[in-house]
Amino acid sequence: MRLVLQLVARLLLIVVLCLGAATVWATFDAYRSVDRATAASAQRVAQALQALYWRELLLRSSRAREHLLPVPDWRTLETMKLISPGVCVEFQPAVAFEKPLCGQSEGLGKAAPRWFAAIVPTFLGSHAEVIRPVSPRAAAAGTVVATPDGAAAVSLAWEYILNVIDVALLMAAAIALLASLAIAHALAPARTIVTALQRMARGQYRTKLPRFRSMELAMIGSAVGELGNRLEEATEQRAALTRRLIEIRDDERRALARELHDEFGQNLSAILAFANTIETASTKDRSTGIAQDARMISQATHHLMASLRDALKRLRNPLPEELGLEASLVNLVDSWRSQSAARPTIQLDLRGDLTDISGSAANTAYRVAQECLTNALRHGAAREISLRVERRAGEDDALLIRVEDDGGGDAARVAQSAGFGLTGIRERVTAAGGSLSILPARGGLSVAATIPLAA
Repeated sequence: MRLVLQLVARLLLIVVLCLGAATVWATFDAYRSVDRATAASAQRVAQALQALYWRELLLRSSRAREHLLPVPDWRTLETMKLISPGVCVEFQPAVAFEKPLCGQSEGLGKAAPRWFAAIVPTFLGSHAEVIRPVSPRAAAAGTVVATPDGAAAVSLAWEYILNVIDVALLMAAAIALLASLAIAHALAPARTIVTALQRMARGQYRTKLPRFRSMELAMIGSAVGELGNRLEEATEQRAALTRRLIEIRDDERRALARELHDEFGQNLSAILAFANTIETASTKDRSTGIAQDARMISQATHHLMASLRDALKRLRNPLPEELGLEASLVNLVDSWRSQSAARPTIQLDLRGDLTDISGSAANTAYRVAQECLTNALRHGAAREISLRVERRAGEDDALLIRVEDDGGGDAARVAQSAGFGLTGIRERVTAAGGSLSILPARGGLSVAATIPLAA
């Protein structure tokens, strides 16, 4: 899940929890507000009856003090105004046929569902009646008893919850929208950082990032830039070291080629000359056994000399230094074709202008083609091999060498192989700043190398 969505989801969860807590508190407050209204109603009615009591006491005639209240005057519209909705008030001691005086409860909120009406009283408890004396100084004046209506309290709490939910949903939607925009705007630089890291993964280490306003993102951007610089320096140092190692190895190869040519070549020539002399002398003396042995020595010597010439070709300087890349590739393919008619068909496909390619790029391309052809011919059962060399002009001036065969083989296993041949061409391509890939092809393997030509 995207980070923006995760943050918005967590924010919404917090909002929902807060709204749930607010709803519970609103339910408790609305339910208990009836208790407060009951106490206030009892207090107001008691004060009104106290004034009425003292007035009747002053204006009494022959009535006893305990018979002053209730009088018909207390059940008036003015007294009704003192009673909150959902509360009933009665006077004690009550006279015969006396009914409580109740405030208006119709229309006091919507009717609550049964489950709500059953849950709220269970958890919040029932309402208690409130008793207030008419006059603290005259106990005989009686008392006012206010009784709350439980159904009105539940309806009031339900109405309050509905109002809270409506406002809460609007607030949640607004918070989600605004928070999403704010979070997306705050995390927008992260895409730039990710893009820079992806370019670094492709080898473009020196990637310049813009300056971020956020201190944390600015620190991340600085760290990414510093990492890219260090990777670029390490890559350049490794490439330089690899080039130096390749130069040293080429010098060793040339020195070894000279030693082989001077020592082994001369010795093999001497052995061949002696064998020919022995064969000639044996023929004159009619010693057929010695002559046959001398011929076998000559044949073995010729075989060793052919192997030595093949090794010297591989050890000496590559042909691109003498003939150019295009002519050296043609010569390479022709040499393989001429060795045996039973060998697989080798197709050479040259594309683009290869005339001005020289130096290390030409040598690397030749070595890659030489090693890939050697592996395909010696280690596979290919019937057809394709060598394609293409120059891709433009801003990314590069040379593409691709060798495909139909001789089978496991691309993953070959790619992980630590053989000297693949290791050598991989080192050469890396030193030239290119890339090497080994992938499955139709019936075989495909080895592709990209060598940049731009300075």
